[in-house]
Amino acid sequence: MDMKSLAYRILGSALIALVLLGNALAAWPEKTVRVVIPWPPGGSTDIVGRLLAAELTQRLKQQFIIDNRAGAGSIIGLQLASQLPPDGYSLMLTSTAYGFLIDKPKVPIDLVNSFAPVAFIGMGDSAFAVHPSLRVNSVKEVIDLAKKRPGELLYASSGIGGFPHMSTELFKMMTKTNITHIPFKGGGPAAADVMAGHTQVYLGSLPTIAAFITSGRMKLLATGGVKRNANFPKVPTVAETVPGYESSIWWGLFAPKTTPADIIARVHAEVNTALTSPELLRRLDEQGAVPAKMSSAEFGKLMVSETNKWLEVIRVAGIKGE
Repeated sequence: MDMKSLAYRILGSALIALVLLGNALAAWPEKTVRVVIPWPPGGSTDIVGRLLAAELTQRLKQQFIIDNRAGAGSIIGLQLASQLPPDGYSLMLTSTAYGFLIDKPKVPIDLVNSFAPVAFIGMGDSAFAVHPSLRVNSVKEVIDLAKKRPGELLYASSGIGGFPHMSTELFKMMTKTNITHIPFKGGGPAAADVMAGHTQVYLGSLPTIAAFITSGRMKLLATGGVKRNANFPKVPTVAETVPGYESSIWWGLFAPKTTPADIIARVHAEVNTALTSPELLRRLDEQGAVPAKMSSAEFGKLMVSETNKWLEVIRVAGIKGE
């Protein structure tokens, strides 16, 4: 076979492969899609993930199954998800959590180097809430109480490096207070412990506890965004008492690092389309989650900036793995 014939044969094979790939992408999903969430049921990441999975299931006529793999401040789920097939049928949905930074270099996993950012889903305010029996009605009163009784107040978190842990340590650092950390395996169990009165303070995602605030089982003192939350307009921000404080949770969809760009683009497009559903937008709003869109590249840049922000909090606060 001469070189010209060989070249035509190689070109023909490449074109066939491209056509087959294009057909496969156009047909995606043709089977069940597994979405790993590295947190237990009940927290905001699980809530947002299940709402999105239900919308995608209904719209695309294929099951999107949530697989909760909790433990070690999300590290167990992250490690599992990073090793799944890079085929668009194995994804991971997570949120603001940086336990892997605390344990570095021991833990060979992180969001920037171990995953491909697929789709940004949205953001939500943090919520500064307490058990109703705690005799405080403002963030200032919590600060005063914590300074009067250092170490006696207990705060619950979703685990080492989770969003409530990071948010509260940032608060402690900025207010020079001593509030004792009690870690759990997720936001749901942490909120349940506060409602039971075993711990008194919760500074984590608003969607995790929105229903408990409405029912009176937890008392909301402030929200952690840059401006007051639209669903709780009479509730001040933490920054109104602690200038410069800001803590918001993000949610996003990731894929194993070697997932082809064409597959990522396809999944990205479908998620963005899902986020135009009036019903999904309504349900997310009820939870205090604000959907937002950005490109996969922009999402990747956000991961770098978020990692640097919380790594600095870990360094300054001297947070260690437990």
